[in-house]
Amino acid sequence: MAKESIKKRLVSNFMIVIIVTVLIFEMLLIGLVRKYYYGNVEDILINQIKISASLYEKYFSSKSLEENVLDDVDAFWHQTDAQVQIIDSKGQVLMDSIGVTYDSPMESGDFKKALNGEIGKYVGSVHYDSNKVMAISHPLKSGNEIVGVLRFVTSLKWVDLVMKNISIIFIGIGVLVMAIGALVSLFLANTIIEPIKDLIKSAEKMTEGDFQTRAKIFYNDEIGKLSNTLNYMAEEILKRERLKNDFISSVSHEIRTPLTGIKGWAVLLNNGIVKDEDSIKEGLNIIEKESERLTEMVEELLDFSKLLSGEVTIKREKIHMEKIIEYIKTHMTPIAYRKNIEFLVEYERPLPLVNGDKNKIKQVLINILDNAFKFVDENGVVKLRAEKEKSHVHILIEDNGCGICEKDLPRVKEKFYKGKNSKSKNGIGLSICDEIVKIHGGQLYLESEMESGTRVHVLLPIEEKKDEV
Repeated sequence: MAKESIKKRLVSNFMIVIIVTVLIFEMLLIGLVRKYYYGNVEDILINQIKISASLYEKYFSSKSLEENVLDDVDAFWHQTDAQVQIIDSKGQVLMDSIGVTYDSPMESGDFKKALNGEIGKYVGSVHYDSNKVMAISHPLKSGNEIVGVLRFVTSLKWVDLVMKNISIIFIGIGVLVMAIGALVSLFLANTIIEPIKDLIKSAEKMTEGDFQTRAKIFYNDEIGKLSNTLNYMAEEILKRERLKNDFISSVSHEIRTPLTGIKGWAVLLNNGIVKDEDSIKEGLNIIEKESERLTEMVEELLDFSKLLSGEVTIKREKIHMEKIIEYIKTHMTPIAYRKNIEFLVEYERPLPLVNGDKNKIKQVLINILDNAFKFVDENGVVKLRAEKEKSHVHILIEDNGCGICEKDLPRVKEKFYKGKNSKSKNGIGLSICDEIVKIHGGQLYLESEMESGTRVHVLLPIEEKKDEV
């Protein structure tokens, strides 16, 4: 129904424009033709009446108007085929060439205008003819005195008949133009509706889960841009779907590994297969470590879930960044030592205060360092450097590990994204770090080159100092 209504609305709008345009042109054309034909009749009558009035002034003005009507009336209608009337200055019709009589004095506008010395014109109806007439009145002078009015009257029957025929032709052309306009409107409406129909079909398939379908791009216009956007959305959904599936597969694999170790040793210990004290301690130690590892994974997933739902709470306080850096140094140095990695820590003294959650900031730095240790070979180097930089504390974590390929670098902070490196985990660690830093009003970005290492920059805004009163 919606599609049809759009089509009807488009065609209706097109037709309204066409009809209004045609009607305006029809009225203009008919008006111009009418003016042309009526103008011709007027010009002819004026030329004829001027000649007759001029003859009267030259040859007959010495006599009174009544005497001229009795003796020389033929001179007035030799110049025209129109009805001729001679009217005195009081409005009495002294002579009418077709014998029309008047019971009252003439009071028409053209007559009054002629009495004032001008040429008057009247177009309208008369009591003795069913057709419209045109009357031209001209003053008759004797010297400088106006003694009467000469009036030529002609029927507009044939002019109106010609006008009627021309109007019928114009109306016919107008109807033809409207019909052609209707067909063109349908065609133009279809050029808009067809892409929309295809767009709707593609969108309906996508709502059913078919994100492989693509909307056709008919024209490079707004609808084409919408089709491009819909296709881009489908591609992004497919990418996110693949990332999600990879994420689930990765998490499932990582959870399965500690569970396998825990279950294996639990079965051995429960069945009494392992009896010596050292083996039992070793098994319990493995169960403890794998349980801790599993707990860390679950906590990471919970953090990630909270970040996605916006439920993360930040306990803000004034943080001494020097203490945070010292804590990180103390916490991570033993891990670096066990992995045979050189871990160097440098920071500017004193570092400015930061308003934030110290545990969340510790989590960010530990996560980034954990990634750095993971991608650095034995005897590798990881550096942590902190300093004030304008309105931020700039923390740089740099390693000389394998680096991140150029294709993966822009996407390593995306949710669920897991790089192609075999050491890559579930793809949420850096995403969590990035979200935490953003919540603090800061910025996290990476620089990396293959086989040269990676540099992770964390910018945290400095606590603003309030002016003392």
